[in-house]
Amino acid sequence: MCTVPYTSLDTHITEDRRTVAPNARTPRTRWIEAGLEALAEGGPDAVRVEALAAQLGVTKGGFYGYFDGRPALLAEMLDEWELRCTRSILDQVESEDGDPAEKIRRAGELTFSDDLHRVDLAVREWARHDPSVATRLRRIDNARMEFLRAMFGSFIADPDEVEARSTLTFALAIGRHFIAADHPGRTTRDAVRLAGEALLRRRL
Repeated sequence: MCTVPYTSLDTHITEDRRTVAPNARTPRTRWIEAGLEALAEGGPDAVRVEALAAQLGVTKGGFYGYFDGRPALLAEMLDEWELRCTRSILDQVESEDGDPAEKIRRAGELTFSDDLHRVDLAVREWARHDPSVATRLRRIDNARMEFLRAMFGSFIADPDEVEARSTLTFALAIGRHFIAADHPGRTTRDAVRLAGEALLRRRL
């Protein structure tokens, strides 16, 4: 994703700091949104204060009114990603009606929508170079897998089949954009949908 060495959340801050009151027209959430977009486009090394400020049309001073340096922004970006892609989605799915298969479908639709999926893939690449990000990703993926196991386990008795279906469902959700093969008479989206529905059947 990037050729520049990845920066850990623990990296020492070398950028000049200025204490300036936050610009009301540039709320904290806009910095986080801009950071997530930069992450999706170019990895963590693309998340630079100067570049984000230029994109937002503001000075760096507004940034330091909200964040105690770049590592703080990176940490809050990961917090926001975790909230959006896991905790909020699982809470929403659990609050909605539907059988377990429908809950799995709904969680997949929300978790791996195109905008979140771009960030998800960028975080996975980042985690390959940063142990602290890898630790967080493992925790989040474990939460996702526990949800799948609980849903499949509600209508499948064999624990091996539960694990297999959970793993395949998760792999399909993450890896579908890497599939380059043709599907005669079908689009890739069609083929992914068919694979997903096969995994959700009560008997394969």
